[in-house]
Amino acid sequence: MAALCGSLKKNIRTKMKESILPSITPESRKRQSDGITQRVIATDDFKKANTISIYLSTPTEVDTTKLLSEMFSQGKQVFVPTYNKNVMEMVKLESLSDYESLPLTKWNIKQPKISDGRPNALTSGGIDLFLVPGVLFSNKGGRLGHGMGFYDKYFKRHSETYPNKKTTRMAIAFKEQLVPEDELPLAEHDVILDFVVTEDEILSSK
Repeated sequence: MAALCGSLKKNIRTKMKESILPSITPESRKRQSDGITQRVIATDDFKKANTISIYLSTPTEVDTTKLLSEMFSQGKQVFVPTYNKNVMEMVKLESLSDYESLPLTKWNIKQPKISDGRPNALTSGGIDLFLVPGVLFSNKGGRLGHGMGFYDKYFKRHSETYPNKKTTRMAIAFKEQLVPEDELPLAEHDVILDFVVTEDEILSSK
């Protein structure tokens, strides 16, 4: 069963990455990203959050730069992914100028270096709100990531480190990335997100 689930995930992931996501026009990406940004910042979870984890977007993902700007203007503490070999960490980003000065990885993604010694979320109080990327999402909070399990493993470490902390996990997604619950194969270790935010709606798993 696990092998079948893994095979289905691989096929869906390939189709999304090679045909569906590249077919979204730049105009649609911008419109949807702007709409998603406005929906996210209007939520109570965003307003109440002091510490927020957010990914630094690539051209095929929902653009997070305006969300970053809003977070810094509101005085939020911002944490972004970096990697120590095969382990993802969330480290602090200080400002928009800090973001703009980040080096690019070989995949052309802005990313802090793990060697920078930035404050780490797991040793500085944890995360109130995760804004989560992915390849595909269901209308009930299911998520198909890029296949490395980084976020699912991080969520487990975070909940073990801060077992009593109330944390919200919110996906932001293009409408093309959304499918009904029964069309997304999930394994036991896959974490269900609290919300999926698109340009048009906020879907809850609760």
